Amino acid sequence: MSTFKGKVAVVTGAGSGIGRALALELARRGALLAVSDVDDRGLAETHDQIAALGTEVHSATVDMADRDAVIAYADDMVEWFGAVHQIYNNAGIAGHSTTVLDSDWANYEKVIAVSLFGVIHGTKAFLPHLIASGDGHVVNISSLNGYLAQPTLSAYCASKFGVRGFTEALRTEMLAARLPVRVTTVHPGGVKTDIATNGVAAALADGAEVTTAQRKRADFYNEKLLRMDAAEAATIILDGVAAGSPRIRVGRDAAFLDGAVRLFPELYPKVVAQFDRRVLGG
Repeated sequence: MSTFKGKVAVVTGAGSGIGRALALELARRGALLAVSDVDDRGLAETHDQIAALGTEVHSATVDMADRDAVIAYADDMVEWFGAVHQIYNNAGIAGHSTTVLDSDWANYEKVIAVSLFGVIHGTKAFLPHLIASGDGHVVNISSLNGYLAQPTLSAYCASKFGVRGFTEALRTEMLAARLPVRVTTVHPGGVKTDIATNGVAAALADGAEVTTAQRKRADFYNEKLLRMDAAEAATIILDGVAAGSPRIRVGRDAAFLDGAVRLFPELYPKVVAQFDRRVLGG
């Protein structure tokens, strides 16, 4: 089992959403926090909320796609705290919601750089320090899209399937080498975050055309699918981490869809495609 009191926990993508909720819940459970994000304003708000709980916290602007910056950050946090016990690789982006045929190369590169390589960078940079702590834990945030694919989300699905495979490979290595690091993959379902809205904003910022169908898709996600409060998601995740769970599914939707994909691997893409056409106008 993993514990939190007195442990140093690093949370990436902590400026909002699940990352902020994880950092706050870790603070309530007695952890010392190192939080990072590329959003300076959101990160400052998270820092202040943690500090208000009386918890020691260090915040830094870090782009998880920048390997050298992440390696330097890991070294800095060990020097600052003396040790690091847990890393929560949460930072990620969805990118533009568009088909493989219509996607540009830049969208794939940007999403995979943050949502997959960001997790790899964070894991590799901190792993030697987690081993040295004698009681390490790697917690990598995938998604229900780490086992279920959907139309127009190919970049995001590729990154989250990748996170799952990378993390499960790491788990086998830690077990085989009998190293003191637990490894957990997290698959959140529909959690109230800005991921759908940010996808539209990112497309506009990149000068891409945002169609009526894409806006409708984002609105549907925000209104119908992204329902669980981030604080509830954080509680589920940390309860699973405390129990040493290798895989944590967050929400009934995540659990149901995981089972459906396992039971009907050939049928589920047809059902998803039909749903997309009828409900989202895909």
